[in-house]
Amino acid sequence: MNREVHVRFWESPEVKVLRATRQVLAIEAQERIYYALAGNIAINNCFNAVALNAAIADKPGVLRMPQPDYLRPASFGSLELRKRANTEFIGQPIDYSDESLMAVQAITIDALKLPRIDFIKIDVEGMEMDALAGAAESVAQHHPVVLVESIKASAAALREWLTARDYKIFDAGINLLAVHRSDPILPHMR
Repeated sequence: MNREVHVRFWESPEVKVLRATRQVLAIEAQERIYYALAGNIAINNCFNAVALNAAIADKPGVLRMPQPDYLRPASFGSLELRKRANTEFIGQPIDYSDESLMAVQAITIDALKLPRIDFIKIDVEGMEMDALAGAAESVAQHHPVVLVESIKASAAALREWLTARDYKIFDAGINLLAVHRSDPILPHMR
């Protein structure tokens, strides 16, 4: 089933609230996983958290993504929105044919026009460089601490991108932790 998406999240009431207060913004592309995320926010009274059903990308628009069978066991957190040469098997076959893809709103961090960003965590199953490209202005303006997963993206490309923006990089298991050289926490990092 294909559905068209015409929502502009960065103009939503939730994002307007986010702009005005100190909050956590969690973005999830998979609709079913987004429901679980929003439910967890609600039942745990995380009043400082806002969830958006969207895909983080390098430019705003629509991204067509596969739909796993959520009634069958799988590692849904490992689902890759775009097929790659070495796409990970998540416990069930995933159909990336055009007729089985579903539209999801693609947004950039820059398009959110947030007045403050202290921390960005990126775990987007191979689209990490896209997410960073869509956050270039925000990173340049706010110098947030960045934690980015590096197992499905080129760690060398991630390092190069962050280093070019004056970040010091620390290995953190499967992630890279990047702290801007102007950040006062940097002397406390090891």
